[in-house]
Amino acid sequence: MKWKKQSSDSFEDRRGMSGGGKAVVGGGLIGIVILLLNIFGGETGQTIGNVLEQTQGSQNQTEQTQTRELTAAEIELGEFAKANFVYNNKTWSKIFTENNIGTYEEPGMVLFSDSVETACGGATAASGPFYCPADRKVYMDLTFFEELRTRFGAKGGDFAIAYVIAHEMGHHVQTLLGTSGKVRQAQQGKSQAQANKYSVALELQADFYAGLWAHYNKDLLEAGDIEEALSAANAVGDDAIQSKMQGHVNQESFTHGSSEQRMKWFMKGYESGDIKLHDTFKEIL
Repeated sequence: MKWKKQSSDSFEDRRGMSGGGKAVVGGGLIGIVILLLNIFGGETGQTIGNVLEQTQGSQNQTEQTQTRELTAAEIELGEFAKANFVYNNKTWSKIFTENNIGTYEEPGMVLFSDSVETACGGATAASGPFYCPADRKVYMDLTFFEELRTRFGAKGGDFAIAYVIAHEMGHHVQTLLGTSGKVRQAQQGKSQAQANKYSVALELQADFYAGLWAHYNKDLLEAGDIEEALSAANAVGDDAIQSKMQGHVNQESFTHGSSEQRMKWFMKGYESGDIKLHDTFKEIL
């Protein structure tokens, strides 16, 4: 992906600093399982830290207070994340204006290491990237992308990171448009299976928005970028994750969509460039 350094007052790089929360020491396999089953923390505001504490309450925990200097590679990766954050904000401001759907309000973005405190609660790296609607910030531990490549079989590459950032920014768009609030209301009183369908539709719409962002930024794309995004989307499909971790697939428990659905909706956004085609709910519910 072609990119240049950008500046933003809404971007924070807290890597190497204390997260101010508890991180489980020796999380091992259970941490990986939770990461897999909750990939892309979404927009729900739920964090995985509490699950880890409940699951491994007998294990030692430690406050992460140490700091360290970032490597040159880490600094470069942070600049790449910041550039994508800025590109997303510029694109969504343009889309809102072109479609007369209100005024786009920029979110914040925080890079962290190990653990972080948010308005949605404490989270660890095992949460995966997520968006917190309570403080309207995207949170990312960038070591996630190495896990995505080595453990989930994604190709890797910088555009896989761009796709995930665009997906989480899509959750912010859903908050601004009121979609997320309507989904939470609709889920009330529903069975778990039915509530999960609403979550799937919400996540697939965020994938559509990520593809829409890519459509508006074709001038930044290089050969293989879209394939990198699709490889990441394929790797984090609910069926791919469940098959790898459980050995079987239970569609009723899907919360993010199958690999096929995730790739399909990303490509629909990318190929159409039309926000009016964003209704994933009609297909899923």
